[in-house]
Amino acid sequence: MAEPPGAPHRTTGSTLLHPLSGLLGIPLDQINFVACQLFALLAAFWFRIYLGPSHASSAVRHAFATLFGIYFAVFCFGWYSIHLFVLVMMNYGIMNMASIPNIHRYSFVVAMGYLTLCHISRIYIFHYGILTTDFSGPLMIITQKITTLACQLHDGIGRQAEELTAEQNRLAVKTRPSLLEYLSYLLNFMSVIAGPCSNYKDYIAFIEGRHVHMKLLEVNWKQKGYDRLPDPSPTGAVMYKLCITLVSLILFLTLTKNFPMAYIIDNEFLDKTPFLSRLGYLYVVTQAAKPKYYFAWTLADAVNNAAGYGFSGVDERGAFRWDLLSNLNIWNIETATSFKMYIENWNIQTAAWLKRVCYDRAPWYPTALTFILSALWHGIYPGYYFTFLTGILITLAARAIRNNCRHYFLSSVPLKIAYDIVTWVVTQLAVCYTVAPFVMLAVEPTIKFYKSMYFHMHILSILVLLVLPIRPQAHSIRKPQNQAMQNSVKSKDK
Repeated sequence: MAEPPGAPHRTTGSTLLHPLSGLLGIPLDQINFVACQLFALLAAFWFRIYLGPSHASSAVRHAFATLFGIYFAVFCFGWYSIHLFVLVMMNYGIMNMASIPNIHRYSFVVAMGYLTLCHISRIYIFHYGILTTDFSGPLMIITQKITTLACQLHDGIGRQAEELTAEQNRLAVKTRPSLLEYLSYLLNFMSVIAGPCSNYKDYIAFIEGRHVHMKLLEVNWKQKGYDRLPDPSPTGAVMYKLCITLVSLILFLTLTKNFPMAYIIDNEFLDKTPFLSRLGYLYVVTQAAKPKYYFAWTLADAVNNAAGYGFSGVDERGAFRWDLLSNLNIWNIETATSFKMYIENWNIQTAAWLKRVCYDRAPWYPTALTFILSALWHGIYPGYYFTFLTGILITLAARAIRNNCRHYFLSSVPLKIAYDIVTWVVTQLAVCYTVAPFVMLAVEPTIKFYKSMYFHMHILSILVLLVLPIRPQAHSIRKPQNQAMQNSVKSKDK
């Protein structure tokens, strides 16, 4: 909700930068967010250079990362940051007192329950009051980390290795973390404000100075042409991501404000604009809504890289990769030719979290349960549920079309190009149709929007599911590591 002119600076965080907020005409909480992230970027460079593993102990690095993270949370959210600390300490108690077979269940229920209560209170209690600072973002990231650690701790202590998938075995945590390690993982200054969520083992390896070495061993660096263990610098990756951040900020300040999503349900616009033109404008306003996400996520990625965290190995050309914590792949998003490809490259770390804590562990209906968890995690605005329920329908329809039709278009290059063009157009329009309620939030504008679009994507998806046969998909929860190895051996014997 936009603030009315002359409204008081509605934030529980610091008002130190209020003059700058007034000068730029940008809400104070957004100014505080950007200021903290820029300061975190500088602190991250200093952290890597002067508090690197060769200059400071792991305890010092944990303590510095935690204290700065707590300061940033208090600066941005004031007393609302208490919610972050309460959730962290409650789940630390669960982690130490709960039985290992149930630790992931208790942690999940408490973390998601507390997050949902905060979503409800922020929207229905404080929405029209003075205190409207949105503290839910950091709380959502902490919820991801709590549940991630709980599941990986359960995998490491409560399950046998042969019961795990290869990924679960690689990420399994064998011992309960100390209080300092736990606080550092959840509240470190690099990710407390904007994330992203990372795996506990990766974070501890980074703090202890094993992160880069561990990733190089995973890709067998000697085969990449290096005669000795390289020491990759993140500076190039950080500069590249800061350029993307700057372009995204410029687009946000120009494009986003000139193409509001609300205009697509304006009565005059609906009366005078033909259906195909409305579809085209829907694509434009959806594109205009993206730069703020590109800005926030790319800047957060750059902050982690500047600290030396986020190295993922060496690519096929021998270049160092710093995309372990990247939350999006802009090129793959804008050129996606399937709904699945789009989702996999948007909010990547949240998709990975959903897969690890829900999809891979759900005994039934993993796709539906994953979409529902995603909606619940985002909040309780009705628009979120319209988006994710529509997403389930379109995902199933897109999968059916791909499984039944794609192979007919692979026989020649012209057919493949034509197929890619058509699927790109359909995918982009399907995404726009799906995410519009996510931006509109409320029921009334969502229903008005779908009526103006004649519910065409819903109808087409249902018809596809009724006409085309559905091929069952293999589910990874039923394929533990030992079974995968056995299948691999059998295939080799053949």
